[in-house]
Parts: sequence; structure tokens; C-alpha cells
Amino acid sequence: MYSLQRDVFFDVNLEDLLISADKVAHVQVGNTLEHALLVLVKSGYTAVPVLDSAFKLHGLISKNIILDSLLGVERIETEKLAEYNVEEVMDTNIPQVTLNHTFIKVLGMSINHPFICVVDEEGAFEGIITRRVILKLVIRHLNQE
Repeated sequence: MYSLQRDVFFDVNLEDLLISADKVAHVQVGNTLEHALLVLVKSGYTAVPVLDSAFKLHGLISKNIILDSLLGVERIETEKLAEYNVEEVMDTNIPQVTLNHTFIKVLGMSINHPFICVVDEEGAFEGIITRRVILKLVIRHLNQE
């Protein structure tokens, strides 16, 4: 049976888990849904952060959000891809933390989110912490026991 020492995770430095902003696929608030869908499909991700020109985090856009916005009463209205901007349909309920938060907080948030956005005190996007990185850390600690 595996066991974890709870205090092992209090010393985790979130910066060590961070995938920096310059390596994270994202879109801008003014981009069209067509552009966002291209980024999502080309990157292979189901969701990406939405940033403004100052790199402030505003929301998340996903394939599901885009597809939901295209559904009409009788057909998929693909013309909306070029008509709507990301900011009109993005999800503004963003799982986010600062580097001052605890690993335990991030671990709990990862139950419902594949990645957690990291912002600085002014809301500028610093990067993401993925569920994959979190689970790799937990497994590493389990294997040390």
C-alpha cells in the first residue's frame, strides 16, 4: 500500500512545475473563432488561454466552446467562425493561481481542470501547470516511499 507524507508537498516550488508563457499555445481576445480553432487543432489541445496584447489573462477558449457557438437550430453555422471573436464566447471562469499558492491548492484544482493558469500579481500570464506534471510529481514521491 502506498502512503504519502502530506508535508512533502508543502515544500514544492510551483515555479519548478511551470511551463512558461512563451511555450504555451494561446490566442488573443480579438482573434476570430476561426483562428482559435486552427490553433487548437494544430496544437492538439482542447483548450488554450486567451490573452490581451499586454499578456494579461482574460479567459479560456476550447473546441467545445467554439462548436457550441456554431450550433444553430437546424445546422452548424460555420460562417460564425469568421464573424465572432474569441472574447465573445470564451470562458471567463479561469482556474488560476499565483506562484505564492501552495501545491496542495494546485493539486485540488487539477481534479477538474487539465491545466491551471499561473498569473502574477497584476494578472499577467506567466504560464501553466499541467495535470500531467502534477501527477508525475506525485508518482515520483510514491515511488520513493
